[in-house]
Amino acid sequence: MSLRILHTSDWHLGRSLFGRSRLHEFEAFLDWLAGTVESRGIEVLVVAGDIFDTTTPGNATQRLYYQFLNRIALSPDSPCRHVVITSGNHDSPTFLDAPKELLRSFDVHVIGAATGELADEVRVLRDRQGNPEAIVCAVPFLRDRDIRTVEPGESLEDKIRKLSEGVSLHYAEIARIADEIRKSLGAEIPVIAMGHLFTAGCVTVEGDGVREVYAGALSLVCSTAFPPVFDYVALGHLHVPQKAGGEERLRYCGSPIPMGFGESKQQKLVLQVDFEGRKPAVTEIKIPCFQPLERLAGSLDELSLSIAALRAAGSNAWLEIDYSGDEPPAVVQEAMEKAVAGSLLEIRRIRNNRPLQQALRQSATDETLQQLDPVAVFSRCLDAYGTDESLRPALLESYREVLRSIREEDVLAEKEAGQ
Repeated sequence: MSLRILHTSDWHLGRSLFGRSRLHEFEAFLDWLAGTVESRGIEVLVVAGDIFDTTTPGNATQRLYYQFLNRIALSPDSPCRHVVITSGNHDSPTFLDAPKELLRSFDVHVIGAATGELADEVRVLRDRQGNPEAIVCAVPFLRDRDIRTVEPGESLEDKIRKLSEGVSLHYAEIARIADEIRKSLGAEIPVIAMGHLFTAGCVTVEGDGVREVYAGALSLVCSTAFPPVFDYVALGHLHVPQKAGGEERLRYCGSPIPMGFGESKQQKLVLQVDFEGRKPAVTEIKIPCFQPLERLAGSLDELSLSIAALRAAGSNAWLEIDYSGDEPPAVVQEAMEKAVAGSLLEIRRIRNNRPLQQALRQSATDETLQQLDPVAVFSRCLDAYGTDESLRPALLESYREVLRSIREEDVLAEKEAGQ
């Protein structure tokens, strides 16, 4: 028996880039993905978490999601018999789960939250004749409360150990359930597991927005957590396509578009997995670039030459500019805006280290950045800019308010992780 699945993850629908909407990119990607499903005869689509970038996606973002599911699941021309969607750490489990019973009637299986009943995460997929063709262990993002109990006086090491053990036990038990189901069916069909987590030894890139899923324990899950019962493990959370533990069956497909300039040169992929019986064969499918991102660095002359080359090529890239000279920020800003004026290029960010370098100029040979608190660094930046003294109190108070807001968000995130 043969089966063809497509593995994707980390769509992050609704994400912006330095305040710029990326709706057109997500729309283009989903249109391309639906076309790929149709042209390649994909029978099962699995999406391993982080469907949305926030827990409260906007109406336009939701519309993209449901229009895509409508095209994949309801079109009479679609070869896709099943869609399996699990939550990621960016998603709201309740938001994803809300329409799941309705969607299930169209063979769209959504698992937003772990319920405590592991059998709820196991789906037997059947062909159009009703014969079993695969078992999917659709494990959603496992929150702290799903996999460990809190005990008074436990240390950070205890917490990390219990989290690691909890993830491993969850997958061991769900593998046992899947194996029993496969034996009861009497069919040598593949068992496909899903997961949204950080596997030890895997890599990220700067600026990809990958969050630490468990406070203090970023990469606590070893590849040995996935029993050999699983013929293929479709992983999400990391934006770089890669194998976990070097195993062909344990794969991250990565995000479909660059989530930041750190991913701008990365070839994005979805993974086609063809099964003959239980043996998987993985094919990497390249995703087109829907919005080019370019990082430019250097002096004003070097940056101007780089921009001129992009203009000559007719590029419509969004630019992140890293200026390395001594000109004031206002001069750099004006020069860069003049360089892109009348072109398709768009500056999204200019990084100018001159004020910060001046602010951190050591007053003593043994002074280091680690010895300065954030307010002191900000105060020195104000000095470097020559800020009007009458404005300093308000600016400092605004900066302190930003710091308080960040700390409150961190505390809230830790509380949510521990619930």
